[in-house]
Order: sequence, then C-alpha cells, then structure tokens
Amino acid sequence: MPYTSAPTVVSSIASQSDADAFRALNEEWISRLFTLQEEDRAVLGDPFGRIVGPGGDVLLAREQGSGIVVGCVALLAYPDAVFELAKMAVAPAAQGRGTGRQLIAAAIDRAQALGAARLFLGTNSKLAPAIRLYEEAGFVRITRNRLPVADYYARADILMELK
Repeated sequence: MPYTSAPTVVSSIASQSDADAFRALNEEWISRLFTLQEEDRAVLGDPFGRIVGPGGDVLLAREQGSGIVVGCVALLAYPDAVFELAKMAVAPAAQGRGTGRQLIAAAIDRAQALGAARLFLGTNSKLAPAIRLYEEAGFVRITRNRLPVADYYARADILMELK
C-alpha cells in the first residue's frame, strides 16, 4: 500500500499490532544495512517487556486518517535516570516528510516527562541523514568512554548525548 503525504501523529505503543509495526520497521533497515543481532531480536520481539515494562516507551508515528504506522522510536530506561534513544525508523516510502524530526522531538519530550537526567544514543556513520537530525535536535558527539552503559552495539561508531 503506498504512503500518502498525510501528516503524522505520534503516540505511545498500545497493542500487539503496534509492536509488530515497531519490529517490522526496525528489522527492515537493520537487516538492509547491518546484521540483526540477538539483542535486536530480543528488544524488537518484546517491546512491552524489554522497553515499556522497565520504564521506557516506544513512540509510533501514524498517518492521520489511515492510522498506518510510518515511523517509530524507543526510549530505553537505565538506572540513574539515564535513557537511550534507540530503534528509530521511518518507512522508506515515508522518508523526507519530517517524520524523523517529529519522532526525535517527541522522544526528547517523553524522556523529560519520564524524568531523564541524561539521554544518549548510538548510531552509525552510514546513517548521515539521521545524524543530521540528531545534531539539529541538540545531540553532540561523545566518546565511547562517556557511554553510561557497557557492552554497547559494536555497529555504533558514532555516540551522542543530548546537551
């Protein structure tokens, strides 16, 4: 089904069909550009248990009217009010319409509402459009030793934190 140019509305994950859309959007880009890892499969396969249950959230961008999910982003909660912006995806046919920018802004707002003292992310230099969006939103690059978590994805060659 082709995507229209309808504006999108961002809301929290609420159903199994939302979880399925979150998984499908992320599996598409990760499999196309990288290798889907076991940790990816675990998080994408159980967003309610692995993200929402521990205090995070998954936000979905839906086209108004049709309700088609065209984008998503997750906020993973860590101890000490640390959150990770992760698993952001916009359907290829829906890119270039501001959905990524809208998702990042909504994720920052939601992280603040959840009490985040720190918000970080990892990305890859192959994802130049996403990096520009993160920088425009106020994220700055950090070194791996500044990461608030251990054993982070090896594919993340660019690490960022919201300032």
